[in-house]
Amino acid sequence: MITTLDYVVIGAYFIGLVLLSYFIGRRFQGRADYFLGGRRMPAWAIGCSIIATQASVISMISAPAFVALRPGGGLRWLQYEFAVPLAMIPVAAVLARAFHRAGVITVYEYLERRFGAATRLLFSLIFQLSRSLATGVAIYAAAILLSTILETSLSVSILLVGGICLLYTTMGGIAADIWSDVIQLFVLWAGIFIVLGYALKVGGGPEVLLAHVPAERLQALDLTAHGLGDGATFGFWPMVLGGLFLYSSYYGCDQSQIQRVLSTPDEETARRALFLNGIGRFPLVLSYILVGLFFAGFVQAVPSFAAAIPADHPDYMIPIFIKHYVPAGITGVLLAAMFAAVMSSIDSAFNALAAATVQDVYARYLRPGASDRHYLNVSRLLTVVWGTICTGFAFLAGGVAPTVIEGINKIGSVFYGPILAAFLLAILSRRATGVGVIAGLLAGVGVNLVLWLRFEAEVSWLWWNATGCLTTLAVAALFRSRTATAQPFQPGLREELRAHRRLYLGLLLYTLLIIGISAGLASFVQGAV
Repeated sequence: MITTLDYVVIGAYFIGLVLLSYFIGRRFQGRADYFLGGRRMPAWAIGCSIIATQASVISMISAPAFVALRPGGGLRWLQYEFAVPLAMIPVAAVLARAFHRAGVITVYEYLERRFGAATRLLFSLIFQLSRSLATGVAIYAAAILLSTILETSLSVSILLVGGICLLYTTMGGIAADIWSDVIQLFVLWAGIFIVLGYALKVGGGPEVLLAHVPAERLQALDLTAHGLGDGATFGFWPMVLGGLFLYSSYYGCDQSQIQRVLSTPDEETARRALFLNGIGRFPLVLSYILVGLFFAGFVQAVPSFAAAIPADHPDYMIPIFIKHYVPAGITGVLLAAMFAAVMSSIDSAFNALAAATVQDVYARYLRPGASDRHYLNVSRLLTVVWGTICTGFAFLAGGVAPTVIEGINKIGSVFYGPILAAFLLAILSRRATGVGVIAGLLAGVGVNLVLWLRFEAEVSWLWWNATGCLTTLAVAALFRSRTATAQPFQPGLREELRAHRRLYLGLLLYTLLIIGISAGLASFVQGAV
């Protein structure tokens, strides 16, 4: 049961973050400050911020639920991480480098310079739709936590979570998001180990819990599953290859992520930030996967706990555990950790949505040439508007997928592949046209929607990222121009790979390392059981 002490801990944490946001935000002069932090952010802070955004409350409560309870779950989720360091190679070598050279605030500005205003507007609107839906899922996940522990209705909790994140985000812009994410990353990581520690204490220790883990949850690598008609959504190949397309698009073409990278002063700083994310995410993911592993044994060893988890809502597992097994005061610390995760994923989305609306719609079509002060005020107003819209979407998020983490990735996977293809064509192809890119986008999204609505059971949703990208490339090729178009921001891929070959080779070797660690962990646990 939550006590006054818990409320004091949570309140102090919130007040500290709001004050941080206020003091950062009062120095802003215009859009570049609000959306890009004046392009002065250091690589290590950007890297921590990107990691914190991915290690959101969705990961904190839903990834352990996937490992412990989801049919077909278990350690297979580790395979999803193998694509992260691989994806940092095309993001750093092609996408981020081109955008930095272009000096854009939103990546959709780049599309206009290459393909025209219609392409920019369409892709920006798609981002605004897909990211607002995904952010609604994130708010819903946080509301699950809050409603379970505070014993409030889910509707009230959704409104409370959306309101808190909105207050915090509106004042400080991207700089406050980044610096608060650095704090929140370590608070979140501490929360993970606190939950794990109490689970081991209540459950009788690691040996007891591991002895109760079902054998089917101990498979980390599923090399035979391909996810094309075999019903294996989370096989090695769809998670690595599909995940490569997904993460390349998410980190390189999604405004909520690439906006952080664009807030660095130069290409080298951006490259280091992406490298830090590529190697730093796996240890954090491994932490909450281990939480899920021990909870897979906990739900078997403590039947009363398993009975308290709704059969159709496995995401309630961690919140119910905190409510019933963690003492007062510590509960407040864990709630602060959870809300740290909430803010790290939602604050950047609100800011990026406002950036896309201001830069790609308002300043482009409605009020071009207005003062920076005017755009700053409109940016804050639109942050409020998007926060309200995303909170509204949260009320619709419960039925998207068995776990929240799948729901948010399904929404993204419909769009990520086609969007990645469009930007690759803009940067690397001299004959691609705006008409071809738009036609390819519509075809790619259409194919993915058909796969979702008609063939979801046969084709893993992870493959949607690849099918969408390849379909877009194929259709766009039908509309190629006969004459080559000059590309002022083409990154020079061969020269980039040659100049930084040690960094990119390191990411490849790191991928092999984490595959080996995952396989070794599964073998160790199977031996212990």
